[in-house]
Amino acid sequence: MRAASNQVFNYLNNLRANPDAISYIADCYTFTLATGLILTFTNADVPVTLNGYVYLANSILVDGLKYKCTTGLEVDQQKITISAKTSDTIGGTPVLQALAQGVFDSAEIQRERAFLNSWSAADAANPIGSVILFKGRVGTIDSIGRSSAEITVNSDLVLLDLMMPRNIYSPACQHVLYDSGCGLVKSAFATSGTVGAGSTFITINWSGTSGNFNQGTITFTSGQNTGVSATVKTTNPGVSLTLAYPLYVAPAAGDSFTVYWGCDHTMNTCQTKFNNLANFRGFPFVPAQTFTLF
Repeated sequence: MRAASNQVFNYLNNLRANPDAISYIADCYTFTLATGLILTFTNADVPVTLNGYVYLANSILVDGLKYKCTTGLEVDQQKITISAKTSDTIGGTPVLQALAQGVFDSAEIQRERAFLNSWSAADAANPIGSVILFKGRVGTIDSIGRSSAEITVNSDLVLLDLMMPRNIYSPACQHVLYDSGCGLVKSAFATSGTVGAGSTFITINWSGTSGNFNQGTITFTSGQNTGVSATVKTTNPGVSLTLAYPLYVAPAAGDSFTVYWGCDHTMNTCQTKFNNLANFRGFPFVPAQTFTLF
């Protein structure tokens, strides 16, 4: 059972009473990226206005995410196909390239079916109502070709797939840096910069580099890598940042970014670097493993 407005119920009942009546439906897909950016597309031939957003009809084409109703807590996994042209971009980056760069990682996806009176612009801007058919999150990018990509989407029940037991005893802190348990405010440890000349896929030349950014993250805010985040492996203070994995596209000189301090999850770093020992959740005094030789 899916929730729907009385207008939708009346519309569907009228269709049942008139088998030869024409129904006008449009599937609307909403992508909410981890950055908060919301992308909206429809498989209809005309743009549809729904939930305060205009769902584009002349952009990428999404196929998949069927309605499924079962009992239990099994995670529903479905595959979708995204077809896009090189002119379809996100922040100046082609959609398929953005997929490869991880821009869609952990993005929320929702398929919603809108009901209309006709395909006129006025009716498309004011649908009768809609029904949510599927809501989930990007799981894996299975394949990317020249014009399309296949993605596995997990239902929101995947959030229940937590490691048990909850408490694990180890010398390293169990918190993720800047999460609610860590308590640190991420923006307080952010620094903006611009890419220097001579930077490569894996090395970002920047005079503002310091050792605080070791094992931190960098997020590009302009250029072809807009929205792309990467892990900083090591730093050469005052010279460059070295990434853990190379970017798909080398940044250009002048591209802007934001880089955040990193943490190795040791008690010493928590105390001396962040002055956050009160929230440290490691057990550095757990006895080391011992071995007995027979």
